[in-house]
Amino acid sequence: MSVSRRVFVKSGGLALFSLGLDPLFLGRAAYAATRLTAYPFNRPILVCLFQRGAVDGLNMIVPHGDPLYYRERPRIAVPAKEVIDLDGQFGLHPALAPLKPLWDARALAAIHAVGSPDATRSHFDAQDYMETGTPGVKATPDGWLNRYCRHDREHADTPFRAVAFGPQLPRILAGSAPALAIDDLQAFGLRVPQEAARDRLTHAFEELYEGSATGLLATSSQEGFEAVQMLKRVNPTRYAPANGAEYPRGRLGRSLLQIAQLIKADVGVQIAFADVGGWDTHVNQGASEGQLAARLGELGQGLAAFARDLGERMRDVVVLTMSEFGRTVRENGNSGTDHGHATAMLVMGGPVNGGRVLGRWPGLDPANRFEGRDVAITTDFRDLFGEVLARHLGAADLSTVFPGHSVDPTKFPGAIRA
Repeated sequence: MSVSRRVFVKSGGLALFSLGLDPLFLGRAAYAATRLTAYPFNRPILVCLFQRGAVDGLNMIVPHGDPLYYRERPRIAVPAKEVIDLDGQFGLHPALAPLKPLWDARALAAIHAVGSPDATRSHFDAQDYMETGTPGVKATPDGWLNRYCRHDREHADTPFRAVAFGPQLPRILAGSAPALAIDDLQAFGLRVPQEAARDRLTHAFEELYEGSATGLLATSSQEGFEAVQMLKRVNPTRYAPANGAEYPRGRLGRSLLQIAQLIKADVGVQIAFADVGGWDTHVNQGASEGQLAARLGELGQGLAAFARDLGERMRDVVVLTMSEFGRTVRENGNSGTDHGHATAMLVMGGPVNGGRVLGRWPGLDPANRFEGRDVAITTDFRDLFGEVLARHLGAADLSTVFPGHSVDPTKFPGAIRA
């Protein structure tokens, strides 16, 4: 397709990519404007949250049973009496207290000493490797979630199969499989057109060129038009969280609320992605209070509200947190931590093998640290992500999702009930 045949429209936060406004495309888009499918409740759903900036796993899932933790962090260690104990060895940061009921219900697990085998301490490179699923390879053109969607077509019957919340598609969803990025669901549902299919299509084109702030980015015109029409019928402005759920203010809380909206709207979501920054705590990190505690508080409140809001629907949902690397074991001279290696990740949901800290703990002894300074990695992130894809989403061939890595079920940390 030549450049002259390619259409790119971006206005007011909406962008659609089209391979040309030919009659076949117009006919399919008109069909999309009239179709609204009810998808079954029991579709497995994966929600990925990226903690950009490298979360301090040692202060998130605290090894309070190891005296070296307190020796190496005299100013920023979470006091043992304030840690929410999990198993006598590890505990939650007190700001994550809202998650303790999920732990007790065995719907939450933590994986410690997990990360990328690549030794980079560059945020840009490490995030890229984690999203492409190819540590150390910078030339990978697509993300591992997109590759999963491309090779597993069972649920490829809705424009909402893979959705990211933000102004653009993240690397993890980049690729040839269709995906959406939604900046703000509240931009939809303001007007619900009642015209016939052709008039709806005309109205959609008018909105694009008039700069209507729809806040949606689609990788093809067909998905874009179908998504616009389906969202307008769902009318997100009328949504109210269920079961008394209260999401925290801020980007993460808003993203989790909107993911819950789409799940409960039954538009066919299988994969949802959101990210949140603020985890690069080089200076004044804090202990039970402070900079990191504020970010963890938002995370704990958001995840707890999400689980409460979904209620019984959580039986089909897994939430996976990730971060590009961890922090140094020893605090620095600015009461913070520097870029490290392994970190901790959380897995939450009905299918989760919860109530336990998973992964082999290497300890904090300097002799066992990576390069003498960092928590060593004992679980390759691809083994954790691969387990979630295989045991939750039913992926049959992980070699196409994580090229160059032999995903061995015997290396799965055990995060999902078999």
